[in-house]
Order: sequence, then C-alpha cells, then structure tokens
Amino acid sequence: MALSAACAPIGGSQSAQHGSDIAIGIPLSTTGSSAQEAMLTRQGYDLWLDWANRNGGIAIHGVRHRVRFVYQNDNSDPQVSAQMTQQMITNEKVTALLGPYGTTNTAAAAAVADRYHVPLVASTAAARQIFTQGYRYVFGVLAPVDQYPRALIDMVLASSLDPRPVTFAMLAADDVFSQSAAKVTTDFAVAGGLQIVFSQTYSTGLTNFESIMQQVKATNPDILFNMGHLLESVAVHKASMDVQLDAKLFAYSVGPAEPAFVGALGRAADYVYTVSPWMAGAKYKASYYLSSADYVAAYRKKFRTEGEPSFVVADATAAGVALQAAIEHAQSLDRDRIRDALAALNVDTFFGRINFDAQGENTAPPGFAPGVVVQIQYGQQRTVWPPQRATALPAYPTPPWSIRLGLRPPPPRAELPGTGLPPTAP
Repeated sequence: MALSAACAPIGGSQSAQHGSDIAIGIPLSTTGSSAQEAMLTRQGYDLWLDWANRNGGIAIHGVRHRVRFVYQNDNSDPQVSAQMTQQMITNEKVTALLGPYGTTNTAAAAAVADRYHVPLVASTAAARQIFTQGYRYVFGVLAPVDQYPRALIDMVLASSLDPRPVTFAMLAADDVFSQSAAKVTTDFAVAGGLQIVFSQTYSTGLTNFESIMQQVKATNPDILFNMGHLLESVAVHKASMDVQLDAKLFAYSVGPAEPAFVGALGRAADYVYTVSPWMAGAKYKASYYLSSADYVAAYRKKFRTEGEPSFVVADATAAGVALQAAIEHAQSLDRDRIRDALAALNVDTFFGRINFDAQGENTAPPGFAPGVVVQIQYGQQRTVWPPQRATALPAYPTPPWSIRLGLRPPPPRAELPGTGLPPTAP
C-alpha cells in the first residue's frame, strides 16, 4: 500500500489560490540490505518537501500546488523497485519520480519511468550504465562514478605519505555501482604505479568476510579498498579487525561518510578513508534554495540533532530541488514539459551547480570535483584532500590493531614439525 506524506504550510500568504496536489512517487527501501541508506535518502527528500510546501506549495500561474510524496517499499530489490514504480505511475498517477537508493534499484526504476515518459530525478545513481541507455526522462544529480576514485588515488600518489603504499587489495560487491567503482579505482591505481595483489567480488549484502579477509591478509597489502555499501563496509572492517589485517590505509566507497559507520564500529572506525561528493562545509553561492549553512541548520532542527547531514541526505534534497526548479521553470505539471525543463536546467544550489547533459548526467559535479577525501579521526569526519579544501592532515599510516585497540596478536596456527602444514584430523 502506498504511503503518502505532505507537510503543512510554514508561513507565507494563505490568500493564494490552491490547486491539486503534485504527487511524486518514490520507491524506497524500508527493509532489506539498503534500508539504512534509504532512511538517509528519505531524510533528504523530506527536507525538500518542507521547503516546497512552506508557502502552500509550488506556484504555477499563480496557483499553489502542494507536493505530496507517495512512498512504496522496494525491499532493496531492483525487481520490486520496478514493480512499485509502475504501480505508482499507473495507479497513483504520479506526476514525476524521485529515485530509490542506489544504482541497481535506480536502474530498474529508470527503465520503467522512461517507458512511461515520466520524469525521474535520481539522487544516488552514479554508474554511467544508467545514462547510456538512451533514456530521455531520467536525470541524476551525482557526477559519474568514475570521477570520485581519482581524488583518493591522487592523494596516495601526490602527497608525502611515508612509507609510500605500493600494493593494494580490492574487494567489491557484485552490484553495478560497486563493480564500476572497483574497475575505475583499479585502473587509476595501476596506472599510477600501484600493484594489485588481491581482487575478489562478493555477493551484495554479505556480512561474513572472515574467510576472504584471511586471504587478503596472506597478501599483506598496503591498501585495502572495499567497493560496497554501508552494510558490507562495516562487515569488512570488523573482519579486518578480527583477523588483524594491518593495512596502512583502509578506503571504502560507501559507509564511512554515514554516522552509522562510526556508530557500529566505535574507535575501530578511526583512520578509514572515503571519497565524498559533498560535505556540510561546502561554501557554494546558491541562487536557488538554501545556502549550505542554512541547509545544515534546517537538517539539525528537523531531526533534532547536532550532527551534520551526510552526502546521501544532501543528494536526495538536491534531486528534489532540481525537480522543483524544473516545474517552476516549465510552469506546468505536464510531464513532457517538466522533462524539457530538467534537460535545460542550469541552477546554482547548496549542492553545487546542477546542469544535466544530453544523457541526463550532472555535468557540473557536486562537491569538490572530483570529490574530497574524508578520513575518520577521533570519530569525526575530516576532509584531508585536496590540500586547499583540507581541514586536517591525513593520519597515516594506520597503526596496527594491536596498538590501536590493545588487541592480542592472533595465535599462530599449529603445524606438524618439518611439514609446514596444519595437523589433520585423525
């Protein structure tokens, strides 16, 4: 069953004429492996909803239309996401769509949206595969995935890390985004002179990495990369602690920028790196919507927290802002006119400039192109690269687990004298 949400008007004149609601469909996980990230995505959408309805809704030819969200649970499953998208289009008659969390589910929803000629603005889809299908009604606020790993590899190669890392291991989930990120990161690293010593693809949602991590440890990599999502990143790092994999640098594509990562790992989360397309300290000159500072303040007030919104929250808000700007520019609720307005959009926001190319990708990358390198230090996110954006120096190398957390070294495996092999069962 669809779940609708709308905010009461906040201030503004009540004398304006009011028209029908603008129904926006959102297939979004409340269950399954992506539920935690999807919760952050919903926070971002709900923040935009507050603003869109603050004066009674979006004005079209002097008539105010309140935005109404139609949420449906896709259970973190792309097939379900496609089904829910079709139901919202055919049954709920939504005007437009905002994307689910993640590239894989967005790809499924995008195919349906384009088939029905319904505009969809994706918030967390960065894999180019979505935007090379010839879709005309699909747009994404994130820059392509291949732009982000470059920042981390640039830091490794251009900074004065001592001792300089030479080898790396690559782990990647089997979804489209993670595979794309793994390939691009590997290509950049190898081209820069780093040597890959281990590579493994695992099933999305895997939480037991002990066997894989033992294999990684045997190769003694200087860098451990994991291209997955929050659930896998937490599990990978726990496994690295359990087997005491003492890499000099741990870098994960998704997870470290989210509060739940530190919440799950505590002190063990320190020293981990990620690349973020947006940080709360970004100082863009927004000509539309809120400034970065006002956005952070709105987030803290709404969710009663002193924390800062993660880039997943900001991505979602930016997608809603882009959709509203297009509706206002089109001065119409006609889907084709909204689509054309999205294609022509060029607006400066708290998220950076949003300007879609012919394929629907944001040609003006959000965040500090090609991204900023963030490291967790003392439980807090610190920007450590590029130098002109840094708020702290990289903490490197990562100390051994035995020193960091006072862990005892794992016991040696028993071996039969003279064979080098573990004993066999009688």
